[in-house]
Amino acid sequence: MQKVLAYPLTVLYFIFFGLTLVIFHPIQWFSLNVFGYQAHKITVDWLQFWLMRCLNVLGTRFTFTNPYKIDTDQPLIIVANHQSMYDISPIMWYMRKHHPKFIAKKELGKGIPSVSYNLRHGGSALIDRKNPRQSLPAIIKFAEYIEENKRAAVIFPEGTRSKTGIPKPFQTKGLELLIKKIPSATIVPISINNSWKMLRYGKFPMGIGNHLTFTVHQPIKIATFANKEDLIPLVEKVISSNIHP
Repeated sequence: MQKVLAYPLTVLYFIFFGLTLVIFHPIQWFSLNVFGYQAHKITVDWLQFWLMRCLNVLGTRFTFTNPYKIDTDQPLIIVANHQSMYDISPIMWYMRKHHPKFIAKKELGKGIPSVSYNLRHGGSALIDRKNPRQSLPAIIKFAEYIEENKRAAVIFPEGTRSKTGIPKPFQTKGLELLIKKIPSATIVPISINNSWKMLRYGKFPMGIGNHLTFTVHQPIKIATFANKEDLIPLVEKVISSNIHP
């Protein structure tokens, strides 16, 4: 019965989702080209808010738990497990005061209203995963941008999304590079639960009535961690131990 109900609700969601992207695309262009980065950033923040409201059509609820006061005068490396594309908007909205930026595959830089424009012009990095000669310099440049401007780099070290919620082992190279190139950063681990259920039936229909939870764990200042080699395993353990498939 739930799957039957999911069909009309998914159609309604896609209508609202598409309209939101199309409406915000010219607003992004105007805000960036007329008023600059800060106006564009505010526009992107509100885009995430409305993308989350679109998901409410499916009965989706969000809980973002962050008991820590994280200063905004420092760069961050936000590390999270990855279950679906629906991980992204809540992180961008609830962590918006830290200016989250992403490392994304280059294919996302074209063809998607609002999303592609923000990835190209909002400070994120577009990389070719199959071409280290392109991806490594792009990540280094991205890290330098995060360090200099005190933004937040968001990375999903699993590499690919978990389709069952069970966490995959971290692929550490990208995170190691960010840690090396952003030495003044604070690492913020986040555990994401139930996002994978949005695609439990595949792309159509979507899962309905899901409660997506995001739990922020104790931030770790890189500079105060003596043995950097133990840092990534610690972060991975903290995140993985709080995932409940």
